[in-house]
Amino acid sequence: MEILWVLMALVMLGVVLLPFMRRRRGAIEQVPPGHPDAADPAHYGFAPEEELDVRMPGPDQDLLDVLDLVQRTQDYRAAAQLLAGTESEGELRWQRVQAFAGAAALELQQRPGGVHETPGGQWLRVWRAEAPKDAGGAAVHAEFLVQQAWRTSTPGTDEFRIIMEEARETCGQAALLAPGDPVPYIVELAVARGLGYAQPEFEQLWLKIVDRSPAHMGAHLAALHYWCEKWHGSRELATAFAEAAAGRAPRGSLLAALPLFAVFEHLPEVNLVRGFYQSEVVTKAVHGALFAVEAARPGDPMTAHARHLLIFFLVRSERWAEAMSQLIHVDGHVGALPWTLSADPAAEFAVYRALAVAGYEANGGSPATLPH
Repeated sequence: MEILWVLMALVMLGVVLLPFMRRRRGAIEQVPPGHPDAADPAHYGFAPEEELDVRMPGPDQDLLDVLDLVQRTQDYRAAAQLLAGTESEGELRWQRVQAFAGAAALELQQRPGGVHETPGGQWLRVWRAEAPKDAGGAAVHAEFLVQQAWRTSTPGTDEFRIIMEEARETCGQAALLAPGDPVPYIVELAVARGLGYAQPEFEQLWLKIVDRSPAHMGAHLAALHYWCEKWHGSRELATAFAEAAAGRAPRGSLLAALPLFAVFEHLPEVNLVRGFYQSEVVTKAVHGALFAVEAARPGDPMTAHARHLLIFFLVRSERWAEAMSQLIHVDGHVGALPWTLSADPAAEFAVYRALAVAGYEANGGSPATLPH
């Protein structure tokens, strides 16, 4: 009889914990086809999962055209020309530097080279060799090294440190080539996190960025990682950094969304609090991000980053209509948090999109009622 009671207790414990265990960050399961709650995102004009672009958070056709040309011809000159024509103070240059570096890193991963094979990303090596004074090429090379360090080695190892030290040196070269450009210093923020800069050294680096572009959202996102609990700060320091930036954000800036990123970075691995996503902390951060995207300057490439994170929180909060309103702006592109933390960003995004559609329709919504 005692064994029976033990078994019943274990079953009850499983029933209680299973829903919470399924709420691990990024672990929501998709409703299977044919389920009563299943809905078809295609009815809303959303892109099929296999067509979702994992390279960027939102559209940048000029960048896509150049990336295609560079990778097809292995000629870097179009990339150099595009970066030369992109203003240094804005968000777009940083995003394009990341995209070029990521493309080269992915090519190298796919084609590491060998005795009879040229390694992938050769166009970046040629760029640096033929145009060593080109500021754009130096910035892309620095970001490439940073991405390589994180992709191919483990923080704390000699290999990681060697690559990061080379990235640090290349950041310095890029900064000398373009004194007013904040991008080399933004790249160095990841180096600072990886090498564990002391806080005074990090703050000195941060001042160089603020002097050049005080409201740069991409820089603030990169700096936020340093202040997080899992790196060199704490939940309190990260929250204070994010809220201070949001508080001094100029009109039209995306910085009002930064506290939501701080909340995301400190989500519990297992959520045991019922209604966590309806809590005051989350609700306040979501409202700040919603305000930010509505007030953002037209064409700001960082708006897509905020919208993607909003989709995650709005779906988790079961605010289906608001999630759908964000989806219509970014669907088709998934190169942003939180999807990029998954091994399959497109599949992860598709899960949340399907949940948003199902929740929206379960509450009376339809393609006809969704404003565009």
